[in-house]
Amino acid sequence: MQEGIAPSFSGQQVHTEAGRDHIAQALSALREVVKASHAPAAVAGGAATVLAWAGVTGFDGHAGEPLQAHMEHCLALAPGALRLYNDVELAHRVSLAKGSGYLVYAGTGCIATYLDEQDRLYRVGGRGETLGDDGSGYWIACQALKAIWRAEDEDPGFCQGSLLAQALFQAVGGSRWEDTRRFMHLASRGDVGRLALAVAAVADQDTLAWGILQSAGLELGRLATLLFRQFGPRPVWLAGGAFELHPLLQSSLAASLPAGIAVSRLNLAAHRCAAIRAADFAEIPR
Repeated sequence: MQEGIAPSFSGQQVHTEAGRDHIAQALSALREVVKASHAPAAVAGGAATVLAWAGVTGFDGHAGEPLQAHMEHCLALAPGALRLYNDVELAHRVSLAKGSGYLVYAGTGCIATYLDEQDRLYRVGGRGETLGDDGSGYWIACQALKAIWRAEDEDPGFCQGSLLAQALFQAVGGSRWEDTRRFMHLASRGDVGRLALAVAAVADQDTLAWGILQSAGLELGRLATLLFRQFGPRPVWLAGGAFELHPLLQSSLAASLPAGIAVSRLNLAAHRCAAIRAADFAEIPR
């Protein structure tokens, strides 16, 4: 099995010419891997059938034909050879049996999902940084910046003695308000989300940072609780980079749930599991 890293893209980019060009460029390296996979069958005189499972952020399953067709073209796949999901849905499908539990996924954004025995996927959260994603890395970063500048307004000079403020200022490139403002205007969503690393780095020495991470865990626990209300208590599985920040996210999430609920980290390698699932099909699904 081969694997590699390609530039990121969103399923929503397929709706513009520039976006489609970006997707094609991002997938160009993967296309070479796909082409190389034809070679052994060709040498043996056979016909190689290449199938793929993909999870793409920004893809919600509705009106997904343009993205499906474009990705198949970019990867030199036959029509119908790509099974396409949202990235979190793919992670759930390849990691948890139907009806077995809930997945709370938290990275730059966050979402919780449940796949029932009838193969229906339900979700809560995942509304993006403007309308939701409370508890995510992006949310943690914004809450931290908001907190230090509010404290500075209330108590001029606060930031000079704050470990959290100093860690954030180092990450954004300066201690002036103008530095924070410039960073927030120019940084990508991922760049902002990575500020959560600075929050986690000082959480054990800074009560403000600790409180923000604790609140993040409670917000993520809320997502699981909403699924409990609909489908009853089940084990909760955690995945995503936000849970790597600090143990407090998992512990505060678990403490917010009803007693007896199992909360476990998911050792997730969704891309490998997806490749194995694709290999299980002998021919292109119809």
